[in-house]
Amino acid sequence: MPALDHLLSQLEESKRHFGEDHGARTERLLALLGKRRFRDVYSLIRFHEALLFIRSHPQSKAAFRSAEELLSMFAQRVDLLRNSLVDLTPMDYIEYSGIAGTVISGAFSYDINRHLVSRYSSRADVDWSYQKHERLGSTLPRFLPLLYEDSLVEANIPYLTWLNAARGGKKRGDLEWLVRRFERLEISARQKAELFDSLEVHIQWDLGNSRASRTLNKRRNRQVFYHTGPLIRRGEVSLDKEFQSPPIELTRLSTKQGQAMQDMLRDATTVRYRELYGITHGDPNNVVRADVGRGVEIFLWGLPPERRLPLRAYHAGFTLKNGVPINYIEGISICERMEIGFNTFYTFREGESAWVYATVLRLLHQIVGVTCISIDPYQIGFHNEEAIDSGAFWFYRKLGFRPTRPELAGLMEAQEKRIATDPKYQTASRVLRRLSVGNMAYGAPDSSPGDWDRFSIRNIGLAVQRRMAREFDGDAEKIRSESIYEAARALRMTPRGLNEPERRAFNDLALVLALIPDLSQWSESEKRKVVQVVRAKAGSDEARYARLLQNHAKLRAAIITLGETR
Repeated sequence: MPALDHLLSQLEESKRHFGEDHGARTERLLALLGKRRFRDVYSLIRFHEALLFIRSHPQSKAAFRSAEELLSMFAQRVDLLRNSLVDLTPMDYIEYSGIAGTVISGAFSYDINRHLVSRYSSRADVDWSYQKHERLGSTLPRFLPLLYEDSLVEANIPYLTWLNAARGGKKRGDLEWLVRRFERLEISARQKAELFDSLEVHIQWDLGNSRASRTLNKRRNRQVFYHTGPLIRRGEVSLDKEFQSPPIELTRLSTKQGQAMQDMLRDATTVRYRELYGITHGDPNNVVRADVGRGVEIFLWGLPPERRLPLRAYHAGFTLKNGVPINYIEGISICERMEIGFNTFYTFREGESAWVYATVLRLLHQIVGVTCISIDPYQIGFHNEEAIDSGAFWFYRKLGFRPTRPELAGLMEAQEKRIATDPKYQTASRVLRRLSVGNMAYGAPDSSPGDWDRFSIRNIGLAVQRRMAREFDGDAEKIRSESIYEAARALRMTPRGLNEPERRAFNDLALVLALIPDLSQWSESEKRKVVQVVRAKAGSDEARYARLLQNHAKLRAAIITLGETR
């Protein structure tokens, strides 16, 4: 009988090859491995990751069905290991977490806890063994009458005894009880989140055979794409070509459908111990779907007005490959410049990541109008050893990105010369770390990406802080009220004519508008267009806001100037 490790290695090799008889070979290996009992955790993890890849990138119908069947029963294999007293700790590592039959354990935000309570209340609860009980003393009295009688003067307060008494023996867990109490507080959603998060509530989520697990998180496709030929490789991908391609057909989802897709991604990221602002707070009324072929569907959405950033437009989303989530997406834009966050989950990085990435950028260009794509240093490897190990810098460079800092561009050119003269040369990790300290940028054809090379949105925020310190003695309320007055006067507008979301947007933008020295001298047409920008910031979709900024030459130039590093 072939050794288990040998069979797994064969499967891992077979799943990477497409065409000829590779599908049949994968089918045979799945049949053999499906009959084997796994006695160590790492072998079972390897099998799981191979199955997920085959499920999302199947070489044949039989391989697809076999992977689906084996995944559907995977929790039983985990239980067998657990019952054999095998240490399952590696299954909780961030690169492997979320397998059916395992437990997710950690602290999550208020809104993710609400998500868990609404969908998985019977399986998710507080793990009090991790709780810092002293944090409960200032919050629980809101919900437990007379607790102050104990907490203000006594030591070793039995908070759980108080909590159990208040629950009255009802079947719902502590997490559900706590979340429901917070939901009833008469304070803003943001304040509820801040208060809840200050507790650092640690939860345990028993995935069991849940569809939230990585193992079973999928959307049934009408038609599966089978890879009978080679994958699209990075060398075949051209961002210039993608940006010049015809528009992709978009389908706007209903609110119910949009909510379902956002819930799917929240599950996918939470079981991986990841949380992203636009995933947690996405607008279900604003979800679009693009079927781009090869079994790939891209979903994108914005934020509801009350959750938006003060200055930049925000879009988030993810990609399904044959119904399986393979990545998440974050695009934060001002004018035509977008900072892109794109993370392909570990299991699927041997797939068509470059092509999917390019297609996502093409779609964001189509929706938002962005032509300058900026990558944050973290994505390249700054304080991110995973990106260093994967050679992320060269992944982006080969797609057409370049460092925006001259000294890093020079270092890159020196490395490229060495590679050209010695094809076996590999850039050392220490050099990759040096290259990762600055942004990289891509400019679409006929764009002016160099305009943004020294730009950082943080510089605008810092300019506001310096003005607040200089002119208002550090008083945030004073600078806000004065900026609103100055901007309204310069634009000859009345904030009272704005609705509540528009007024909130204007209050934030006014802090920047007040920094523009010649704002009052702009033409009446230019001023009216600024008001249109304000209204668009609070509109149904921030894409219009971004496009209006792109087309307002003076406002765009002022934003670039204020954000430049000097």
